[in-house]
Amino acid sequence: MKKHVQRTIDTLRLMVGVGNYQAYCVHMQQHHADTKVMTETEYFRHCQNARYPTKDGSIKRCPC
Repeated sequence: MKKHVQRTIDTLRLMVGVGNYQAYCVHMQQHHADTKVMTETEYFRHCQNARYPTKDGSIKRCPC
């Protein structure tokens, strides 16, 4: 049951443009060990900026 809940959470995060931070960390460790890993806050902001780009990097209105 727990696996289904996690998959649902991951799906919902992807729907709003935020990937799985833990999977990102594992990927960085395995493939880019010499690169600094973003904090969870930095990762969230990076995902949001990629999905909803703005001039100043902030979301002040609906991204639609």
